[in-house]
Amino acid sequence: MGIVSALGIGIEANRSALLAKRSGIGQARWLQSRLTERLPLGEVPFSNDALWSAAGLQQHQPAGRQVLLALHAMKAALGGIKAADIDPQMGFINATSVGGMSDVENIYSNLIDPAKPILNNELGDSLDCSQGTESLARIFGLKSYITTISTACSSSANAIMYAARLISNGLIDSAVCGGTDTLARFTLNGFNSLKNVDAQPCRPFDENRNGLNLGEGAAYLVLESEQQLKRSGRQPLALLSGFCNYNEAFHPTAPSPEGLGALAAMQGAIKKAGLHPDDISYVNAHGTATLNNDIAEAMALQKLFGENMPAFSSTKCYTGHTLAAAGAIEAVFSVLNLQEDEIYPVLNFGQPIAAAPVVPVTEVHTGKGLKHILSNSFGFGGNNASLLFSKV
Repeated sequence: MGIVSALGIGIEANRSALLAKRSGIGQARWLQSRLTERLPLGEVPFSNDALWSAAGLQQHQPAGRQVLLALHAMKAALGGIKAADIDPQMGFINATSVGGMSDVENIYSNLIDPAKPILNNELGDSLDCSQGTESLARIFGLKSYITTISTACSSSANAIMYAARLISNGLIDSAVCGGTDTLARFTLNGFNSLKNVDAQPCRPFDENRNGLNLGEGAAYLVLESEQQLKRSGRQPLALLSGFCNYNEAFHPTAPSPEGLGALAAMQGAIKKAGLHPDDISYVNAHGTATLNNDIAEAMALQKLFGENMPAFSSTKCYTGHTLAAAGAIEAVFSVLNLQEDEIYPVLNFGQPIAAAPVVPVTEVHTGKGLKHILSNSFGFGGNNASLLFSKV
């Protein structure tokens, strides 16, 4: 697996920051927007030029920021597999919500002015979310089942889920799956117009929360069938034991106030894994710190677990809400939770939500014997997804 976020590039950079309770949210350097002076963001701390140089791309391989972020995460995810051992039938399930919008915004005036030359026409094409997927497939030589998923903030969780379904139905034996999204003026302006963005570092599950902090990043995991693992001799990091997506169709941009969609997604994942709510060791909550999401998710957690609430927290106070990449980034964190037997705490928490007084983990926990972890990703349009990872 591989990851790029506001905490840095790679597993160790991200884990070190989480253990140190060090957020990557702050003032953005690379996003060109008037709002960056007053709205903190989870920006990956490298310019496109630095990402390009570190990736070792050839000059004839143009790449926008979404591809560059994904490239670093995919290289790490596939790094444990020798090129000769990559299954020629390996699928590639990618997720994004904004595609190459961040790069197009910077050259838009050139694109619409006939008098100005277009230096890189591929950037215009990247507004199609699948263009980045195709670029990455070419770079890594992936030629089998390739597709792009865009279901808002649950996109990469659904990419992981879809890859698992393809494998379980015998259509492919393995897949690299995850997602990538970048900060863009369009996205920042949109969330700001919804009054969903906090001018301070976000406060998941706090009574005084006032919105999210947007972020960017990429993460990918390699899923393999049991038969493929036996052939390769590789050891799995964790088991994707359950998953479920559920669309409540309540509102275009708000969840059911009672958390019905979130509850159904978590129940479905637990049922698929053949487990009981009491078996869950920890929940990586969606936890965006928006007024609507956190109370709905808190109510869903209360209905599911009752008095036996497991430890839970949200890591979006470290990375920002990375939209389509969030599900995969938090899937990587969930696997790390199991591998290292540690829980990463929420930041900036002061007071429980009065209407649903659940209390997240606020300090690093270790040695808890974690066995089963739920990871939630809930998106606009009622797109709710829950993944369940189990220790092997």
